Amino acid sequence: MTRYAEVIGDPIAHSKSPLIHNFWLEKLGIDAGYRRHHVTPDGLEAYFAERRGDENWLGCNITLPHKIASLDHVTDPGDIRGSIGAVNTVFRGEQGELIGTNTDAGGFFLPIAEMSFDGQTAIVIGAGGAARAVLFALKQAGIKQIVMLARNGLKAAGLLAQLGLKGEVLPMDAQLPNAALLVNTSPLGMVGQLPLEIDLDGLRGNAIIYDIVYTPIDTPLLKQARVRNLETVDGLDMFIGQAALAFEIFFGSPPPEDCEDELRERLLA
Repeated sequence: MTRYAEVIGDPIAHSKSPLIHNFWLEKLGIDAGYRRHHVTPDGLEAYFAERRGDENWLGCNITLPHKIASLDHVTDPGDIRGSIGAVNTVFRGEQGELIGTNTDAGGFFLPIAEMSFDGQTAIVIGAGGAARAVLFALKQAGIKQIVMLARNGLKAAGLLAQLGLKGEVLPMDAQLPNAALLVNTSPLGMVGQLPLEIDLDGLRGNAIIYDIVYTPIDTPLLKQARVRNLETVDGLDMFIGQAALAFEIFFGSPPPEDCEDELRERLLA
């Protein structure tokens, strides 16, 4: 049987991870596969138990709603629980153990790595597993203060405290402060989800709007930002970045270079 990795979630039919990984596998001529696998919250423990005994299984990427719960079923040598608090990648270790890690933080940061946010304020929408990775990355980037917009204020405040970040939590309909960066980490605006209703008034004129949603790629938030001539970063940038880090973990080789334009065309087709 061919070695394989997969992406798990509930729902999972929308995921474009197989397109990315199989594109790279084909380009590199690696004899392996990557697929989707639907896993419900009730089936998460059984999923890892079954995969632990499958030697052809190289690992999995994890999407909603399993990024936090999966920590209970894997080893955590890098203390992801104590830092980011959520995993999005699990792989098989040398002794057969299942190891959890997180490539979301690195994937998020890659598109903005050359920008300076030292001492600035950032707005983060959402307080789920993706928000944890984004907050971790922003702390490393030197962001001075975080303003979180969340439906669950206690959960958002807990994230700030856990990561040692200064900031405040506001309701979703609050007036935005004069921030340098706004990041939507919530599923709002995604196909099948409620829209993200937000007024960008209050942001500075050179603010960057970053929406990690990638279905659709051109979200209403990004469209609104461009009307205001604000710089935007779409969800494909983070999605491809975190996938590249996971691909090397699973298959032992970095993705091929100089084919990102072709990959984006396929993803947008």
